[in-house]
Amino acid sequence: MRVGIIGSGNIGGTLAKLLVDAEHEVALSHASGPESLLGEVAALGPRARAVTVVKAAEFGEVVMLAIPWRSRDELPADRLRGKIAVDAMNPFKPDFSLYDLGDSTSSEEVAKALPGARLVKAFNTLPAKELATRGARDTPIDERIALLVAGDDQDAKAMVAHLVQDIGFAPIDAGSLRDGGRLQQAGGPLYGRLITGADVRAVLRSAEEARRGAPGAGAAQHP
Repeated sequence: MRVGIIGSGNIGGTLAKLLVDAEHEVALSHASGPESLLGEVAALGPRARAVTVVKAAEFGEVVMLAIPWRSRDELPADRLRGKIAVDAMNPFKPDFSLYDLGDSTSSEEVAKALPGARLVKAFNTLPAKELATRGARDTPIDERIALLVAGDDQDAKAMVAHLVQDIGFAPIDAGSLRDGGRLQQAGGPLYGRLITGADVRAVLRSAEEARRGAPGAGAAQHP
């Protein structure tokens, strides 16, 4: 699969390596231009290339968004219209406190900046170090560490889930961009949790049963 990556920091750079190792083609970009990425791309090998931000958006069947959340209005919205765009960002201020989103979610705010994009929330729940080291492609899916996938476009979520599985994690459908995004965004109950796919599915089932008032469901407890 062709994957464009906008942002080459900790998360963007880590995703580039994981995806190349899983035999995907990657176009990596940074606001400072492709020349700043030549060394990084050379180390990644022939499946990687350094491009402009616009070219990364055009290249990818899936485009990873891995810039600071506060810079979302700088994304090339016109080039991402109709594209599967993956929100791997979290709403941190420069001092690492969280923006107050009121009743909104971080991905809903990204969606406002990217009208027409097929937005999926994923790859945002683990620090780069854990993302780089916790994948286990030879482990049964339910025993792998979970990465949550939220969105309103089922086909787009399926494509992103395929990438999650390819890099050695368990893709878990967390629900809609609003409800699932709220679970997995920074400050949410499943953000930063090292938990297996089987355990996350159990948590989500319990939460749904409690929400519906199912008999015997009891109070749902997030890990």
